[in-house]
Amino acid sequence: WDTVTVLRAKPKTGQAARSQQAVNAAQRHGMDIETQKKYAAGTNKQQGKGADTAKLDRETEELHHDRVSMSVGRAIQQGRAGKSMTQKDLATRINEKPQVVNEYESGKAIPQNAVLAKMERTLGIKLRGKDIGQPLQAGPKKKK
Repeated sequence: WDTVTVLRAKPKTGQAARSQQAVNAAQRHGMDIETQKKYAAGTNKQQGKGADTAKLDRETEELHHDRVSMSVGRAIQQGRAGKSMTQKDLATRINEKPQVVNEYESGKAIPQNAVLAKMERTLGIKLRGKDIGQPLQAGPKKKK
């Protein structure tokens, strides 16, 4: 048998062929290069558009979350001023962040009944329903 000298190295496969260096070397040698764009590779996303996207496309009206009305924000500000509390004081009393109180007062918050109920009890005014800003009337106590 005669010895054979191979001048060309084997083409790299797998992860090594994906590096930019390997792609450049293949281009210099005139090899065919195939590139594929993979949708959400390495994630747990499903391929293609879902039914929710199609439903949103068919929807004609603009969809958005309701925000707290400015009358509720003014009522909170007046209630706080009546009890001489800052936004931070009110937030501490209702166990929320001061940013939450700020968002409610500026009308940017998405209303949550739990937060509004805590503010109503602390400030002593109604913040839900048709009597916004009126003093909170004490209802019957629940029996334990």
